[in-house]
Amino acid sequence: MSPQHKLADADTAAHTVEQPTTRRSGNRTRRGGALTRALGYTALVVVALLYIYPFLIQLAASFKTDADATSNPLSLWPTHFTTAAFSRLAEADYPRWFTNSVVVALLVTAGRVFFDSLAGYALARLRFRGRGALFAAVIAVMAVPGVVLLIPKFLVLNQLGMYDSYSGMIVPLLADAAGVFIMKQFFESIPVSVEEAARIDGASTFRIFWSVVLPMAKPALITLTILSFQGSWNELPHFIVSRQSPELNTLTSGVASLVSGQLGSGNQYPLKLAATLLMTIPVALVFFAFQRHFVRGGTSGATKG
Repeated sequence: MSPQHKLADADTAAHTVEQPTTRRSGNRTRRGGALTRALGYTALVVVALLYIYPFLIQLAASFKTDADATSNPLSLWPTHFTTAAFSRLAEADYPRWFTNSVVVALLVTAGRVFFDSLAGYALARLRFRGRGALFAAVIAVMAVPGVVLLIPKFLVLNQLGMYDSYSGMIVPLLADAAGVFIMKQFFESIPVSVEEAARIDGASTFRIFWSVVLPMAKPALITLTILSFQGSWNELPHFIVSRQSPELNTLTSGVASLVSGQLGSGNQYPLKLAATLLMTIPVALVFFAFQRHFVRGGTSGATKG
């Protein structure tokens, strides 16, 4: 047999040995990958259940009697199903609280989307003296705990004659540093060439902002809308220092009064949990309606124009 034939036979034998070995290695890799995914999904399910379980307790307790909620607080099914807690909420001016919260949340959300967008665009595109220092001040405000500003807020509102009014509850919340930061960062990701083309056509700065840049910032606007609505809907400290009339109670301050008011005597778990359950629904609806756009970013809006 020639040397060439011997080499060919050796290569064939090596290939025959390597093929089963490679196949077994590939099977082990696939099994390892499947096991890793299974463990990952199991961990996610466990974490999800840990987050969902308190909400399920809240939902079940809302339809329990006071005695049942006190004796079986962790039970996920009422012994005696009742809607008495929801009926009693009407006696506590709950509809008025809900209306106040809706009015305040909608006005604050609209104001934040508009003013934060204006400020973010100015910091991202306009060149003026002190722009860097102003942006540093915005970042610094984000680092200040909100509770530190409660007493100054009260003093300013009282001095301006806005205390205990809708304007005192709404105006101080119309802009926030976090929203300005979000919009500035997004505007900087939009190509400048788009604005230059509009400027060549004779558009003013505000026209470029309103008609060209702002529609491209839809992902950031939706994110800001969700965060603004959620923040204003759940706001409590500001509403404590900006009003004192019961007629101006929002859901947060009104539900807080259930703990210490005449309806708050005893445990009153069903009443309190029913109130917080109804508070959760609007925020959940807003989030689920816009969740597809919540974390969408980049320049996709700019390129699609």
